[in-house]
Amino acid sequence: MFRRTKSDTTTATVPAEPQAKPGGKGRPTPSRKEAEAARKAAYKKPRNRKEASALRREKMRTERAKMQSAMQTGDDRYLPAADKGPVRRFARDYVDARYSVMEFALPILLVVSLIGVVFSRQFLWLAGLVNIFFLVMVLVIAGDWFLLSAGLKKAVGVKFPNEPVKGLGFYAVRRTMQMRRWRLPKPMVKRGEKPA
Repeated sequence: MFRRTKSDTTTATVPAEPQAKPGGKGRPTPSRKEAEAARKAAYKKPRNRKEASALRREKMRTERAKMQSAMQTGDDRYLPAADKGPVRRFARDYVDARYSVMEFALPILLVVSLIGVVFSRQFLWLAGLVNIFFLVMVLVIAGDWFLLSAGLKKAVGVKFPNEPVKGLGFYAVRRTMQMRRWRLPKPMVKRGEKPA
C-alpha cells in the first residue's frame, strides 16, 4: 500500500475556461430540442381564424411601426419600396439641400387667389393682375421643375453611373412640392449642404 505524504500531494490546478476560437461564434451551439423550440416559437401556427387574423394584425402593426420609425430616421431597411436605395436617398438629399419655388408655390397661390376673390369686385383691375400672377407662377414652376430634374439626373449620372434614372425627376418634384417640415422620410441634410 502506498502512503501519501504531505510532500506528495500537490495542488491540482483547475483548467481555465476554454478560450473562444478566433472566428468562432462566441456561444455554444444549441441542442436540437432548443433549436426546435425556438423555431416553433417563431412560427406559431394559429388554431383558428380569429388567432390567424390577430397574428396578421400584430405582424402588420410591427411592420408599420418599423416603417414609421424609418421615416423619421431614414433607415433604408424598413422604408417603403418607392423610397429605398442609395439613388433615392441621394435624390431626397439633393431636393432637401436646395431652395425651390415649388415648395412655396401652393401657399402663395392660395393667398393670391383668396385676395383676388375677396377684392376683385371692389378693384376690377385686381382680377387681371391675379391672372397674370398665376401665369407667371406657372412658368416659374415649370422652369424650376426642369432645372431640378436636369440637375438631379446629371448629379446621379456622375455619382451612380450605372443606375437608371427613370422616374427620379418626378420623385424629386413630388418631394419638392411638400413643405420641408412635412416631408417623409424626414430631411437628413441642411439647406445649402452638399448631398453625400
